[in-house]
Amino acid sequence: MLRPSVLAFTFLAAGLAFASPAAAEEKFIIVQSTTSTQNAGLYDHLLPIYHEKTGVEVRVVAVGTGQAIKNAQNCDGDVLFVHAKPAEEKFVAEGYGVTRADVMYNDFVIVGPAADPAGVAGSKDVSGALERIKQAEAPFASRGDDSGTHKAELALWQASGIDPTADSGGWYRETGSGMGATLNSAVGMGAYALTDRASWIAFGNKGSFGIAVEGDQRLFNQYGVILVSPENCPNVKAELGQQFIDWLLSDAGQSAIADFKQHGQQLFFPNAKTS
Repeated sequence: MLRPSVLAFTFLAAGLAFASPAAAEEKFIIVQSTTSTQNAGLYDHLLPIYHEKTGVEVRVVAVGTGQAIKNAQNCDGDVLFVHAKPAEEKFVAEGYGVTRADVMYNDFVIVGPAADPAGVAGSKDVSGALERIKQAEAPFASRGDDSGTHKAELALWQASGIDPTADSGGWYRETGSGMGATLNSAVGMGAYALTDRASWIAFGNKGSFGIAVEGDQRLFNQYGVILVSPENCPNVKAELGQQFIDWLLSDAGQSAIADFKQHGQQLFFPNAKTS
């Protein structure tokens, strides 16, 4: 006959055995994200605040927007947080996402060397600047990776009536890399490059480089967030994912985004609204 203490331990062990899967299950979600938010340090600021409030861990997969969308389509995430609005709207329209919401914005800038071989420094006309860069055959470093920044860059070239890929390998250099690596390449080559302002502010290897072109309304850079569709991906943690989205769009989340600064500068500007 088992002693009471042994019997109690036996029932406790059995109870733990039954409870262990639920108890061991971590509360976390996976966010497929663009690299600019990660590289700028935004998640290092936001996620500890969110974890302290909710106990939910947010695991970020930071890749180019195009790859993030593909990953979400393949059900490798719960939330999509990127910056290529037409591609995001297509993602929802095709049934991969539930709804899309604006979260925040900043802008793109063209950076370049102090020597300014194309004579574009100080310009607020991005099309005119791109035309001068092409005419001068001044080196231009493109991410070439289907990221949100790359998509925006190609759209700007197209709006200027220029197909830079025809000169790929000449003055137009496609790195196939993320923003930080592309900026490093640009500095090394003395090349112009398009970057989101947050990545540029956070970038530590500027050398003699500076912002050459800014202020054109066509350089506006909107970020959006989408819950991956649980109908398309049954493994999606819809409740936890939507909870994170709701927080980003709430006054608390928007204030946390506005409070994030690097080198004394605000990097992202909240503008949440359903769209």
